[in-house]
Amino acid sequence: MPETFTMQAIARIHSDFSSKFGVPRQSGLVRALEAAVVFEPEFRNPDALRGLEGFSHLWLVWVFDRAVRNGWSPTVRPPRLGGNTRLGVFATRSPFRPNPIALSAVELAGIEQSAAYGPVLHVRGADLMDGTPILDVKPYLPYADGIPEAVGGFASAPAGETLDVSIPPELLEQVPPERREALRGILALDPRPRYQEDPERVYGFGFAGLEVRFSVKGDRLTVQDIKKADG
Repeated sequence: MPETFTMQAIARIHSDFSSKFGVPRQSGLVRALEAAVVFEPEFRNPDALRGLEGFSHLWLVWVFDRAVRNGWSPTVRPPRLGGNTRLGVFATRSPFRPNPIALSAVELAGIEQSAAYGPVLHVRGADLMDGTPILDVKPYLPYADGIPEAVGGFASAPAGETLDVSIPPELLEQVPPERREALRGILALDPRPRYQEDPERVYGFGFAGLEVRFSVKGDRLTVQDIKKADG
């Protein structure tokens, strides 16, 4: 009989993504993205982070809490392959797994001692939706975690930026200056589902309290509208 284990969230991330649309498909692809790891009340002891300031990067172990399904499938269709090819779930990073857990490497930008929330980790390059529960934080060890000779299978290199992004100046003014580089990076990566290439379609997603709408023709993405998100 399979063993089961009970775990609890030790923290939650505060990021600029209100939905999964627009979230980079891997961590570290958009370094300008900033987020904060806020610990749950019972884990706000500064002693638990003693020595962490000496590391440049961290591992976040987290839960795909908004992608939980009943049961699981041994094969999935990775977006990287256009959503048309099935591979074994354990050969992918699909959120639809027997145990919906994920692992992301992020840059540690700083540790803030907050009067309201205790120690807060400021990180860059996170690929998590706002409010995602975090199960653990571990230091990234370059000598053990970085393997230069590793082979990456069908994802041996990052997809990288594929689109030329055009944002009209009057719309860019709606975006806080400190968020503009991150927004451009997200759009350049082409946040559309891999199987959608309709040049007439207008896509939209939430980012930093804004609703961003855009269209894509060829290799050029044009932002059509930016406004404050409802609610």
